[in-house]
Amino acid sequence: MLFSRIKNRLILTMRSSIWILALLLTASAAVYQWITGPTYPINTEVNTGIQKFPLKFLRSHSGKNDCPVILQISDITVKGVLLFRKYPTNDEMNKVDFKREGDKLVAFLPVQPPAGKIEYKINLTKDRTPLKIGSDAPIIIRFTGEVPEYVLIVHVFMMFLAMLFSNVTGLYALFKISYYKFLSVITFIILMIGGLVSGPLVQKYAFNKWWTGIPFGWDLTENKTLIAILLWLLAMIMIRKKSAVLWIIAASLITIVIFTIPHSLSGNKLDQETGEIIQGNILPFITTFQ
Repeated sequence: MLFSRIKNRLILTMRSSIWILALLLTASAAVYQWITGPTYPINTEVNTGIQKFPLKFLRSHSGKNDCPVILQISDITVKGVLLFRKYPTNDEMNKVDFKREGDKLVAFLPVQPPAGKIEYKINLTKDRTPLKIGSDAPIIIRFTGEVPEYVLIVHVFMMFLAMLFSNVTGLYALFKISYYKFLSVITFIILMIGGLVSGPLVQKYAFNKWWTGIPFGWDLTENKTLIAILLWLLAMIMIRKKSAVLWIIAASLITIVIFTIPHSLSGNKLDQETGEIIQGNILPFITTFQ
């Protein structure tokens, strides 16, 4: 009786530890995926020689309104010019002067069709002396349609939940804890809902297309979701086999690798000549900063 109680307590402790470990792993992967993506804002600063001002440059904008470029610079002697053009083109840069609004300098980038991109850069001066702002490389911003908040929340939550259950299921299978087969079914169902129901809905609102992955395109975000779904489907097919544990562990490991790939990498972009939405290069590292 005592041995049974100790065994049950150890199993309960292990299960709790697995959920905590899986939660930390999932949260870390999700944060890494987001902050390394090409739509995450660029944070830098400008030094006037007297004071440093932190700056944030957007790389994604949704909705039907122009995108504001706001510089939180209280020094009224600092002036700025916004230079921009459609991307990718060799058009001459448009120039717009920043206007001061209290302790901010404000200018606007013209709204683009869904998946349209603009490259822009900022020139700042203080008493006609140019100021250095981080890198001289232009910033690429992508425009999207407006996705209802509740749709986006559901999608993000379901994909986070799928990653969490994938990690838990893999660890349960690794230590051969009961219910790992049941959890693998739950993982597959959640992944289907997040990847093939709420995901296409987000795509429809953002780019007016339900699916731009294989076989219709090379959108990396959708293709990696498709690969994860197929992996768990294969694990489901093999679930009655003696090798089920290996298949489930493999699906879990590959899924976490897949979901650490930066979000929106090699995603939708507008062909400026045809007006059609296309995808980035198949080789993601080529378009990391595009």
